[in-house]
Amino acid sequence: MNDFDLNCRDCPRLATFLDDVKDQYPDYHARPVAPFGVARPRVLIVGLAPGMHGANATGRPFTGDYAGILLYKALHQYGFASAQESLSQDDGLKLIQCKITNAVKCLPPENKPITDEIKQCNRFLKAELEDLKKGSVVFTLGGIAHNAVLRALQLKLKEYPFGHAVEYDLPTGHRLVTSYHCSRYNTQTRRLTEDMFMQVMARIRAYIDT
Repeated sequence: MNDFDLNCRDCPRLATFLDDVKDQYPDYHARPVAPFGVARPRVLIVGLAPGMHGANATGRPFTGDYAGILLYKALHQYGFASAQESLSQDDGLKLIQCKITNAVKCLPPENKPITDEIKQCNRFLKAELEDLKKGSVVFTLGGIAHNAVLRALQLKLKEYPFGHAVEYDLPTGHRLVTSYHCSRYNTQTRRLTEDMFMQVMARIRAYIDT
């Protein structure tokens, strides 16, 4: 019951919003967005939620929106993706050793899920984390994703504060690595630069290789 459910409507606000979006954009995916990548990844990348004209439209995490540009470029540069651009579900791109998911699987209004929705969706993230082998990396993009991972692992948030390029060895046997979210706002305001993001990805690559 904790596996991804394409037909999930457990959050009434999100389900109703997706119905409205589907009416407005009939060609959009406009449903819960499944994780993308290998079945047993060494790196699980956790974002916030699908973007309106990105994953919500294409059905693939971080695909079709600005945030995915830097993410897939970095994944390709460090050997985790077969191409540096993710355009659509049928573009042939493959992930290597990694999987991308979101803390909330459905598009929220104004890209802001409420606490109850994050908690409701947490069981899916918990199942994804349970599939990871010890020694795997959980890479969180932004504070909401970071806290959702800690909640899913039943760890205290105050013991693992979020910050950019912070790393923790978790009692579950995983390495938690954090970054500011690669959103348009963060990159255009220079809160997160390409170099800052690439440095974090390089550390993840080095950890996996050793």
